[in-house]
Amino acid sequence: MKKILLLISLTSIALSGFPQQTIVKYLSGTDKDHTVKWDFFCTGGRNSGKWTKIPVPSNWELQGFGTYNYGHDKPKADEQGQYKHEFTAGNWTGKRIIIVFEGSMTDTKVLINGKQAGEVHQGSFYRFKYDITDLVKLNQKNLLEVTVSKMSANESVNQAERKSDFWVFGGIYRPVYLEVVPQAHIERMAVNAKADGSFTMDVYAKNLKGNEVIEGQVQKLNGENVGKPFTVSANTAQEFVQLKSNFEKPLLWTAETPNMYQVVISIKNKGTVIHKVKEKFGFRTVELRLNDGFYVNGARVIMKGSNRHSFWPESGRTLSYEVNLLDAKLMKQMNMNAVRMSHYPPDADFLSICDSLGLYVLDELTGWQAKYDTEVGRKLVKELVVRDVNHPSIVFWDNGNEGGWNRELDNDYALYDPQKRTVIHPWEKFNGTDTKHYPDYNAVKKIVETGKEVFFPTEYMHGLYDGGAGAGLDDFWSLTQKHPHNAGGFIWAFIDEGVIRTDKGGIYDTDGNHGADGIVGPHREREASFYTIKEIWSPVYIEP
Repeated sequence: MKKILLLISLTSIALSGFPQQTIVKYLSGTDKDHTVKWDFFCTGGRNSGKWTKIPVPSNWELQGFGTYNYGHDKPKADEQGQYKHEFTAGNWTGKRIIIVFEGSMTDTKVLINGKQAGEVHQGSFYRFKYDITDLVKLNQKNLLEVTVSKMSANESVNQAERKSDFWVFGGIYRPVYLEVVPQAHIERMAVNAKADGSFTMDVYAKNLKGNEVIEGQVQKLNGENVGKPFTVSANTAQEFVQLKSNFEKPLLWTAETPNMYQVVISIKNKGTVIHKVKEKFGFRTVELRLNDGFYVNGARVIMKGSNRHSFWPESGRTLSYEVNLLDAKLMKQMNMNAVRMSHYPPDADFLSICDSLGLYVLDELTGWQAKYDTEVGRKLVKELVVRDVNHPSIVFWDNGNEGGWNRELDNDYALYDPQKRTVIHPWEKFNGTDTKHYPDYNAVKKIVETGKEVFFPTEYMHGLYDGGAGAGLDDFWSLTQKHPHNAGGFIWAFIDEGVIRTDKGGIYDTDGNHGADGIVGPHREREASFYTIKEIWSPVYIEP
């Protein structure tokens, strides 16, 4: 149950005896180790041209279908996967029924009982939803059909996601489920809880009549109430209403002290609860002080991090709670306090683990070295921020990577983020930051002497065959500590992206030297750099 709840941003509970709460019905499995077989037809490559079964979620290459491609390959396979799955709808009269896809590679067309649920979704790494209330037959079997195209019809999506320095897969690789909610319901919320105890929350509700009250109650994670409930009247003329309160000396969230709370939000009408959801959050204030440094709760912070791909050798981008927890624990064991999502947003439960264990996160819109066009980019920025906005671990938004920045999107993040986190362009001097990639020693020395921006390379100490990472870290780290505006750095990379090839007798394949640059191996084997980094980044360091 813990794994399932972590996948759902609203932390809803599927209890039919409590109709005011969201009912969640999984159509797929929940992770790489818990899957559901769907009917499947692959149009090209291995095992193509016939209907068979495939576990969902999964990347189809790892299940023996289609063609493997690394992002540098030219040309790439342009195959499709066609899925079918029957599900039974309950007695949900008067409810709204929403189908949720946590992630699908790449263009995804969804039909319910032969009718299209909405426009084709483009973009591989983002949660998307359709309201299918009018397409579902209650108390009957329903047919879900999904067509997934590995290559997008939008060339900017291919350039941003699939012309890249990482493996590019196909398939419904994250869970699929239904959310069943009342007609009047809370769609989402965005929290801004600061170190001074102030609390505001933007609550987006749908189908309100105007005579309702929105109520918030902050709690400890054990359910004990903190303070009194606070309310705001519904306003159908506004996109959202704002709940506000103040709390005396809350326990603050940092990477060292990851104190978490939860807030229960209810729609009430004459005292009757119409809909209720729960969301975790942390009290903390993040600041990028220009020409100074990076601060959390008024204390200067030096980020010690690495770049993490979402990856497992036997399952590609389909992971599990256990894998996500393993990765976060290994980072903490190396005395890391930060992680950059490279080069796409991770599973939602990895962010929840970063919240609970304490890791500062750079959350990234995909754009390896090319950008999404503005039309699709605007949709994907919204999907990224709406899903991830309430995680206290997230301290920066990365608007692409190494030239993959669509500058027209820079201001979109703040539309959905009441915390107004700083947006950065990894590799570029931007918004008061210098995140230069792979500076050599002399370049760092010059930056230390003359740099004005807050300095934290979002990629450096390249770990190819463990010849970088820890090998030269001590000299570089000692030098960067002399920078008056130093905020740390992120080693490339956390893991070797070595996929086990189902078409080549189970060999490990890192596409030559492209994926063999991790601090740990594909199955998280600890390489020499692991122990070096752990010592250099010890919280207590004695100068000889």
